[in-house]
Amino acid sequence: MRAAPTILHLDMDAFYASAEQAAKPSLRGKPVVVGGLGPRGVVATASYEARRFGVHSAMPMAQARRLAPNAAYLVPRFLLYRMVSDQVMELLGRLSPLVEPLSLDEAFVDLEAGGAADDTASALEIGEQLRTAIKAVTGLTGSVGLAGSKMLAKIASEQAKPDGLVLIEPGTERELLAPMPVRILPGVGPATADHLRRAGMTTVNDLAEAGEAELVRLLGKAHGGSLHRMAFGYDDRPVVAERDAKSVSVEDTFDTDLHDRVRVRTEVERLADRCVQRLRGAGRSGRTVVLKVRRYDFSTLTRSETLRGPTDDPTVVREAAARLLEAVDTTGGVRLLGVGVTGLADYTQEDLFAQAAGERAATGETVEEATEAGDEGDEPAGGAREEPPEPAEQLAARRWPAGHDVRHDVHGHGWVQGSGIGRVTVRFEEPGSVPGRVRTFRIDDAELHPADPLPLVRNPVDYSSWPASLPKSLSGPVSSDGESSP
Repeated sequence: MRAAPTILHLDMDAFYASAEQAAKPSLRGKPVVVGGLGPRGVVATASYEARRFGVHSAMPMAQARRLAPNAAYLVPRFLLYRMVSDQVMELLGRLSPLVEPLSLDEAFVDLEAGGAADDTASALEIGEQLRTAIKAVTGLTGSVGLAGSKMLAKIASEQAKPDGLVLIEPGTERELLAPMPVRILPGVGPATADHLRRAGMTTVNDLAEAGEAELVRLLGKAHGGSLHRMAFGYDDRPVVAERDAKSVSVEDTFDTDLHDRVRVRTEVERLADRCVQRLRGAGRSGRTVVLKVRRYDFSTLTRSETLRGPTDDPTVVREAAARLLEAVDTTGGVRLLGVGVTGLADYTQEDLFAQAAGERAATGETVEEATEAGDEGDEPAGGAREEPPEPAEQLAARRWPAGHDVRHDVHGHGWVQGSGIGRVTVRFEEPGSVPGRVRTFRIDDAELHPADPLPLVRNPVDYSSWPASLPKSLSGPVSSDGESSP
């Protein structure tokens, strides 16, 4: 535990939904829900307006629609979210070399390591400056927590939501934590909380009074001892700048179970390509390919194959995933498929251009010949495998996802409000514009094209020399609880 509140936790407010509202003037101040829109989709983020109806993250999308039928339901745009996240992380990097990202919208910062703060006053000042900088650069708001440990900084940022700052003075941890529910502590999920409840412990104070021996008896030595220390506010975990990803993966849940074996294989190959795109985007390669299959009865199978060396070749990953699929019975139907790569490395073994192709080359067979020959039993008698046509509704939803960007040769930039019955409805507006007009087109309109997201702030303030050039007080005097004074 530190004697000064120099660990900062930033959590952007309703990040995905707030980014969508900033990008779409017609949605500002209205309920917005971002997530999978199919009948099996789940909520990724809900705006604060949608939360008033009871919608929250991880909720089934069908339930969210019942609670908030008039909300805007959008498919995530990760290209936009990563772009904004990069801007936020760049600002955090100016405060300290020790920045520990937890996700696109959340991170810890060690202010002391960067010389940005060394006491309560300087920590409060830099926290307020950070909030101002994020608003100016991204147009979005974030909540900041400051404390002497990671656990308490995260609790503080949660209390600060939305768009606030809370500082927990070292020495006040025990009093602050005592009345809080046990779920506030890291590592206490629903199962552990229920186990503790049955033992008569529902608050952090109950844990502290129970004593370490009792918690060890209930939860085991490691978990029980750790929980007892945290109940008193003790948390000595350092801010770690490098958090190496252990795997890269993608998965899709399908609106209806897939029964056609050819369609299942096509989806696996598509997921393998997306996985490799993420792998390359991270500048990594991997040695083990993992296939995940959730069947009609919710049973989930995983299969893996370890290659001769790390690779980021899409052909290698596709073929490995296809081989793994051959060992899985999908006759009853498939509701979810996933492809991942583990055993990550920073380099690619060059002779793994294509593992299967290399093995064929040893027998004198070329890649082209192998492609033409196909695998016995997979191809129809005519040689070329025909995939079943995708239904028009699914084709429209895949090509024109709700909320995604488009550009029309005549009307300019807009976003998809919805698609169906061979039509796509587009609202033409941009960040910073007034709410735009709505027009409807055929899904195959030659003048309508998918587009990349536009920046949320067209001319952001230059913070290249921040924090040194910022004035000492951007938001007025700050009280000890972090609230700005008038």
